[in-house]
Amino acid sequence: MKKLLTIIAFFSVIAFGASKAYAQDADTTQAATEQVAPAEQPVAETAVEEVPVEEQTFHQAIKDKFIEGGAGFMWPILICLILGLAISIERIITLNLATTNTDKLLGKIEDALAKGGIEAAKDVTKNTKGPVASIFTQGLMRSSEGIDMVEKSIVAYGGVEMARLERGLIWISLFISLGPMLGFFGTVIGMVQAFDAIEAAGDISPQVVAGGMKVALITTVGGLIVGMVLQVFYNYLVSKIDGLVNSMEDASITLVDILVKHKLSK
Repeated sequence: MKKLLTIIAFFSVIAFGASKAYAQDADTTQAATEQVAPAEQPVAETAVEEVPVEEQTFHQAIKDKFIEGGAGFMWPILICLILGLAISIERIITLNLATTNTDKLLGKIEDALAKGGIEAAKDVTKNTKGPVASIFTQGLMRSSEGIDMVEKSIVAYGGVEMARLERGLIWISLFISLGPMLGFFGTVIGMVQAFDAIEAAGDISPQVVAGGMKVALITTVGGLIVGMVLQVFYNYLVSKIDGLVNSMEDASITLVDILVKHKLSK
């Protein structure tokens, strides 16, 4: 939870900094205009020099489109992107930390069983992080009750660990759906604004409908970008969880075989 709050705060600072930078640019432009305005007096005709137009940077273009799309529509879309990315990054970090070298762990357990028995094997699993080691610990704790109880314990606790691995995916799925929906909502509102402008002007000219159409298209693009970006993270997380679950199942079967071999050797 602390990791998630830290990541959300980081993205919030970035968004706030972008808004502040935009406000500073606007203030600087306004001040420059006020300074130039008094000098523009029609005393005498002078030659007008062409001022080279500076090309917009990518960051400036994104800010301009964000403002043109309307803060009421673009901020919710941006919040969906920030929260979705924060949860996705937190899940990626957690899942990578949960990855365990099962072959190495099983080798340590087998050696511990041969030298110190079940208690030594428990010490190995308790000192190892990850869901696989937690499942092994639960299975070893029931080893005195028979192999059947070990298998049941592994299956039951495996379901608990799988639920922990999938935690947070439902929120990413929500933002994947909510981002484009907010974009399409802005599209509908933009079209309504365009028709209101047509009705007020009594004319269907490009200048009349341009404002509403611009809002409609920009919000749609923003919502689709949110959905596509978060969908990539969601699919990666699902594939990562599937890999961890398959690793847990294979390692659990191997652990049962090791316990059977250990009991037969005794």
